[in-house]
Amino acid sequence: MLVSSLVAGLGLGSMYGLIALGFTLTFAVSGTVNFAQGSSFMLGAVSLHMLAISYRWPVVLAVLAAMLVCAAWGLVVERLAIRPFVKAGSNAWLMATVALGIVVDNAAMAIFGKEPRSLPSMLADDPWIMGGVGIYPLQIIIPVVGIVLAALLQQGLKRTSLGLKLRAAVQNADAARLMGIDVTALVAATFAIAAVLAGVAGMLVAPLFNVAYDMGTLFGIKAFAVAILGGMTRPWGVVIAGLAYGLLEATTTALLGSGSTQIVTFSVVIIALAIAPEGLFAKRQVARV
Repeated sequence: MLVSSLVAGLGLGSMYGLIALGFTLTFAVSGTVNFAQGSSFMLGAVSLHMLAISYRWPVVLAVLAAMLVCAAWGLVVERLAIRPFVKAGSNAWLMATVALGIVVDNAAMAIFGKEPRSLPSMLADDPWIMGGVGIYPLQIIIPVVGIVLAALLQQGLKRTSLGLKLRAAVQNADAARLMGIDVTALVAATFAIAAVLAGVAGMLVAPLFNVAYDMGTLFGIKAFAVAILGGMTRPWGVVIAGLAYGLLEATTTALLGSGSTQIVTFSVVIIALAIAPEGLFAKRQVARV
């Protein structure tokens, strides 16, 4: 049971990391936190369910379409809830992203319905037996996909033209504009990428949970905690923090029961942040005197 829980914890942790990477990306380029990120997670799962199950689209096509929905949602969040307030020098983007997330969650409730629905895994239903423990294929695939996507994102930031422009904009937005980089479009693209990452996470874990209009709320809160723990500007720190959080959650549930899970995990988050307020993997700043 413990081994199975650890495998599930790695899967959940990698999903927390993917959602948290979205927080990291958008914070790096805009200095803001998108509190509608959990809604991107929900949109991925709900869109996939509606297209693949309700409308019987081919799975691959449904996945691609759901990713496009999430990307469009990311652009909407940046345009309506971030850009106007940043331009005005206001911090009202915080409430605006929260409000926009509530709007889309309730729109999903009106379209999708209140009742949670199951999504077939679309993989083999029979578990793999490893060391006498039954592990479902999806439980192995989820952490692999999560870590691969994180690695691809990291390499993309280092080696692609978009990544170089993004790093230039993060270091000095004014200098990037003088070099001909459209920083506004770059910020919008980053929000779209962040929403797609969260949407992919939602699609991957949907077969393990019921798909519902409010499923992104708790996942979004946990992912934000992971982003802070890892250090908001440290992508690999965020991924490691996500895996650690998932493992802690799974082992707590296995040993103490689900009633203690949130108490233990969020207590650990508070203690960790009290020890390292800027995150466990944040760069230490050297004070000049």
